Amino acid sequence: MYRFLLTPRWLAAFALTVVAAVVMVMLGNWQLRRYHERTDINDRIDSANSVQAVPLTSILTAPTAAGTPGAAPGKALAWTKVTLTGRYDASYEIQARGRTVGSEVGFEIVTPLMLDDGTAVLVDRGWVPAGDTGALAAPEVPAAPGGRVTVVGQIHLSESRPAAVERRDGRLDTRRLSVPRLAQELPFPVYGAYVLLNEQTPAADPAFVQVPISHEDSWQNGGYAVQWWLFAVMALFLYGWQARREAHGLNDPDKQAPVSQAPRVPKKAASGQRPLDRVEAADLKRKEKERDLAAPGAGD
Repeated sequence: MYRFLLTPRWLAAFALTVVAAVVMVMLGNWQLRRYHERTDINDRIDSANSVQAVPLTSILTAPTAAGTPGAAPGKALAWTKVTLTGRYDASYEIQARGRTVGSEVGFEIVTPLMLDDGTAVLVDRGWVPAGDTGALAAPEVPAAPGGRVTVVGQIHLSESRPAAVERRDGRLDTRRLSVPRLAQELPFPVYGAYVLLNEQTPAADPAFVQVPISHEDSWQNGGYAVQWWLFAVMALFLYGWQARREAHGLNDPDKQAPVSQAPRVPKKAASGQRPLDRVEAADLKRKEKERDLAAPGAGD
């Protein structure tokens, strides 16, 4: 009954179905990996207040030359809680404009923290509002503390789509915190990610607002994974369903049950009038027959 499955047409259909199902399963597995990856990131965000900070230099690759950042950490290290000690270099302070906290637009202030080996880590000290004359007006920024400073924060991956960097208000001004782009403006080696400050010794100025961290939408990836797997099952089911129909002749129009004739619509009594019912149609037919018989020559 199913020997037709060995014909070229059905073998090609089977191969195409299997390839499509495999691709859909692979896409589902990729979405599942993204789900786990984003879930791990959310776990690191949520546990930042309870886990012990690790030295930043123990998990990030040190930079070797000025103008070129160190190796960028992967997403597996995003938001890891770290600690580092050094001295702020306010002469190369950076302001990232157009940053929103709540409903206000202001600036994030990023200051290089010089480590003992001459390398630097960009530290996002927090958010401050713009000046009174507009969203791009120069902000009032508390000075960075002098002397040695110990920072506890979370690793923030470099932002994509580098923007132009220029001098404004006595600082380097940019729209996006792209570490590779900023490293070109700095005369010392810079690590490949920056740190979002949580705690500082001595304490940070209260004028700074801590930059909030948004959670990843991991459940969206989980939903996509299930969706792709269902598509794979549906593709295989559709092939089996079509094969069964072929085996029972349901795909052959000549073998299908004849379509019943549509019921005859009673002819109208006259143009524009309602259709005749069964009794009226019979009376009309009888009268027409009598008229034909009464016509001259009908009996010849």
